[in-house]
Amino acid sequence: MATHHKNLSTHNPADIPSLPGKKIGIVVSEYNTDITSALLAGARETLLKYGISAADITVSFVPGSYELPLGAQFHIDHHKCDAMIVLGCVITGETKHDEYISHAVSQGIMQLGLFYKKPFIFGLLTPLNKEQAMDRAGGKHGNKGVEAAVAALKMLALKNIAKNTPALGFK
Repeated sequence: MATHHKNLSTHNPADIPSLPGKKIGIVVSEYNTDITSALLAGARETLLKYGISAADITVSFVPGSYELPLGAQFHIDHHKCDAMIVLGCVITGETKHDEYISHAVSQGIMQLGLFYKKPFIFGLLTPLNKEQAMDRAGGKHGNKGVEAAVAALKMLALKNIAKNTPALGFK
């Protein structure tokens, strides 16, 4: 279904695991702060709603979206988080800068997840314009921060299942 027909934040609360004691890090871009602060609020509220304590949620800020992967690495090394959520917004402009930044961030976040064997959730908006960004940061399409928090919790639950199921080969 196309994004313009759905709310990205819709999920079944019964499908969201409660994982008290898990530590979640969030790294947020300061660029487009009106959008990224709304994403952060959505992520934080969702984590609290599903049992993560405020003390177990740590937040760091980086200057822009390009800095998200390194900021996430610094954050997880310092705070020893079980999962990381990265939040940013790169709006398409007159040049290809958005393509280069988005690709670099997506590759960096994926590599960190594989290296650390922990969920690194990609919460980078890549809209064509500010209106589309606002629609995905608490507007008519929900809040990508909520979606990222739900993904982090589901991935942590999957890791717990895999860890406790030797046949899957996880350690």
